[in-house]
Amino acid sequence: MKEIMRAALVIARRDFSAVVLSRTFILFLLGPLLPILIGMAFGGLGDKISRTDLRPVVGLAMTPADAVRMESALKRLAERMQPEALPTFHRVPLSPAPRVQLAQADADMIVIVSGTIARPILAGKPSDVERLRGDISLIATAALAEQALHMVRVEAEPVSTSVGAQMQGRLAIGRIAQVVIFFLTILLAGMILSNLVEEKTNKIIEILAAAVPVDAIFLGKLIAMLAMSFVGICFWGSTALCVFLALRPAGAALPDPAIGWPLFLMLAVIYFAMAYTLLGSLFLGIGAQAATVREVQTLNMPVTMGQMLIFFFATYAVDKMGSPPEIAAAIMPFSSPFSMIARAAQDGALWPHLLAIVWQTLWVGLIIRIGVILFRRHVLKSGGRWWKQLFRGATG
Repeated sequence: MKEIMRAALVIARRDFSAVVLSRTFILFLLGPLLPILIGMAFGGLGDKISRTDLRPVVGLAMTPADAVRMESALKRLAERMQPEALPTFHRVPLSPAPRVQLAQADADMIVIVSGTIARPILAGKPSDVERLRGDISLIATAALAEQALHMVRVEAEPVSTSVGAQMQGRLAIGRIAQVVIFFLTILLAGMILSNLVEEKTNKIIEILAAAVPVDAIFLGKLIAMLAMSFVGICFWGSTALCVFLALRPAGAALPDPAIGWPLFLMLAVIYFAMAYTLLGSLFLGIGAQAATVREVQTLNMPVTMGQMLIFFFATYAVDKMGSPPEIAAAIMPFSSPFSMIARAAQDGALWPHLLAIVWQTLWVGLIIRIGVILFRRHVLKSGGRWWKQLFRGATG
């Protein structure tokens, strides 16, 4: 066993150095950040468009006093509602008639409100009138209410603790942790397959099988990719922390997980390693059966889809602590890491995590053993014995 582990560490150091010290590794690290930056840019642009350009423009052909009251009511409603859900106002002259102004070539409003606040008249195409009738009615009603009633002043009574808000915050942390661990697992476990296909194509696997035990090749590749994934996690985690510290509002803070941030982060690393090792072992064992990239993709698809279904099951049970679905998700080996990290955010007990880690470790050993058997059979079947004879003959 010592010889196998020593050889596995040699393989792991070789694969780790080949990946991390390559020129393309920086592109791999920056790869996940580019879609996020592009999404943020387009999201901000789309939000700006939805808040300005896509809001319908309504002309106000009313007396100055009524126009001021309508604009004030719109402002108050926009403060409590989504601004893009309401139209924007643009004052227009009382004459000519609204139908004449709407027919002008330079008209930028789709409807015009005339009359009084108590009896507004909406001129425009039937479809536009029907769409905006409710909004104008709501704004006019608010304008009348402001004239007849005084705004009620609500006094604040700050509290230091809100259990409901704390539970909601911890639930959000659990869901975010599940999503992050899942996508990191899928993203990084796929690299094992690409590396395996490349070395199978170049017959490197067969050459390694002639020099070291096949079990060591399997374990070495798994260890190397796990170590490389931690490099990526450190880079992405540091970047996310810097962005959060730079963009967070003054006084804003993340709610603490039930188990505390230090233990929560440590468990997140452990559960990621468990999920990655389980999925990576499957990828290596199943991917070794393929001879071409197309076959790898064909075999990879059902495994990935199955893992996504398991992940959705774990996310479904995250807000049902102690329920049969949540317990089942914690017991199932492939969903257990995702379920338990969510539990760490909501429950401060440590003993379930100790049991889960032992349980997941047993399954990791079993899946690795199955993967090694599949990997060994394929390597020996595909020519490993011939390369071993050649290697022994060359070394005398």
